[in-house]
Amino acid sequence: WMGREVTQAHLESAGYEVMVAHSGERALELAFATPPDLVLLDIRMHGMNGYEVCRHLKASEITKYAPVVMVTALESDDHKLRAIESGADDFLSKPFNSLMMLTRVRSLLRIKSLHDELEARNSLLRRVLNRYVNEDITDIILSDPDKHLQLGGETRPITVFFADIQGFTAWAEEHRAEDVLTLLNQFFAGLTEIIFECSGTFDKYVGDEIMAFFGAPVATGDDTLNAVRAALEMQQAFAQIQAKIAPHSSQRLGLGIGLHSGDAAVGNVGSERVMNYTVIGDTVNTAKRIQQRASDGMILISEATYALVSDHISAMRLEPIKVKGKREPLTIYNVTGLKSKVRV
Repeated sequence: WMGREVTQAHLESAGYEVMVAHSGERALELAFATPPDLVLLDIRMHGMNGYEVCRHLKASEITKYAPVVMVTALESDDHKLRAIESGADDFLSKPFNSLMMLTRVRSLLRIKSLHDELEARNSLLRRVLNRYVNEDITDIILSDPDKHLQLGGETRPITVFFADIQGFTAWAEEHRAEDVLTLLNQFFAGLTEIIFECSGTFDKYVGDEIMAFFGAPVATGDDTLNAVRAALEMQQAFAQIQAKIAPHSSQRLGLGIGLHSGDAAVGNVGSERVMNYTVIGDTVNTAKRIQQRASDGMILISEATYALVSDHISAMRLEPIKVKGKREPLTIYNVTGLKSKVRV
């Protein structure tokens, strides 16, 4: 059978970079400092034995996906079972020849490469999803992407949310472009984070406006109430920022918010190269029309939205409004707060 030096020579001749450790403890030090793509591990080692080393490797986030091949002269099924139970992916029985070893190594490295590619794609998908939803919802989506990310879209009951910064155009005329962008980004950063904290899905920025929706791709059961909570928190956050900039400008900024609940088509819209996870339909148009009637500090919601959260919010019924595309006037409410018993 091949000794350690001969094994190393064969691996290096095949183009592999090899690290060698003469004890279990040293093997772990090397593996954690420079994570390997594959580990050839003798069961009998100085200090910690191969089974223990393998368990430590598989328990670490750094090395758990590195294939481990246990090398042993022990032929009993008990030893092979212990190797598998410790997390080994394969084993070689001494004596073995170089061809057998290199074949096993290539096969396991091919599997490792496919796993790394999948992990890279999942990492990219996670980063993309985190642009629209919070980490908790991302975890739910990735646990069953076929369920939550249907291509072509689907009809879902959702609550659509529009928030518009009022007076921003006039304010921008008084300030340098760099200052305008800085302030706008400051507003958007704070307001968008509130959407995520309330389990909403960010849709897009349109000028000085934010669009979001609640209820897709994952429904929480409290989506409409979460949308109202986000609106209330946004108004508070906006007022704090407004108070800081008010002494430096003659133009007052305000925030008007509108919400509407109903069925809408949700999915990826665009092309193979450029797409956006968004929502379309009359529910969106109605939410926008309602938002356009919201003055500074107001949170206007439709009757459909009010019906879903009326037990949990304080709101004042306003005069019905006529909006484009609707034959009958819309009943709307101005939200003033949450009732004291609400827990979210």
